[in-house]
Amino acid sequence: MTRILIIEDDPSILRGLEDALTFQSYQVLTAADGEQGYIKLKTEKPEAVILDLMLPKMDGLELCRRARKDGFTAPILVLTARGAEEDRVKGLDIGADDYVTKPFSLPEIMARMRALLRRIPQIQDRPAPDVLAFGDVVVDFPKYEARKAGRSLDMSRKEFGILRHLASKAGEVVTRDELLDVVWGHDQFPTTRTVDNHMAIIRSKIETDPALPRFLVTVHGVGYKLVLDDPGASDPS
Repeated sequence: MTRILIIEDDPSILRGLEDALTFQSYQVLTAADGEQGYIKLKTEKPEAVILDLMLPKMDGLELCRRARKDGFTAPILVLTARGAEEDRVKGLDIGADDYVTKPFSLPEIMARMRALLRRIPQIQDRPAPDVLAFGDVVVDFPKYEARKAGRSLDMSRKEFGILRHLASKAGEVVTRDELLDVVWGHDQFPTTRTVDNHMAIIRSKIETDPALPRFLVTVHGVGYKLVLDDPGASDPS
């Protein structure tokens, strides 16, 4: 499970971020001041950090500078109430990976964090095949063409994008938030319901019985996976 350390002295902001990240199945660590945050960063070695700049005991700029000097390479997303360009530049210059000015929206934070995590080499996707075949369905991604039992399927670019990403992780569970980030991008903020709606449409086109899908399987409370090796598995969702 991906661990994210939040270093924030405002209790309401800290609690909101912690709840949102926990809901998205991240393991969350917290610290309410810079010294405590620096210790947790060194001892726990989280996969990502959300860091407020205005902190007691050690400010966020100094913490970020020390972390990078110590060799900490995981993504750092900086939060601050200061909107001046020089503050943003200073944060990025000392090693922050992204910068969000308060007040911010939680969907934006979630999307930016997903985008940062996807830059980590060990969690990047393997390439999807150019042509995906399962059951009586054949999908040609470069040509944006799909057929079922030889009949052409009318599919949108978003639907091709969802299938392509699932194919790059065939057999693995992909969260709704990951699909939002990959297919829609971190500059857009649709809801997870958007993914469910698109998945229902894709199933209506490629599954023989969309109510009992054999290939696009729901993992309840988490997301979806593309099942190729055992197409007999079904899911009533």
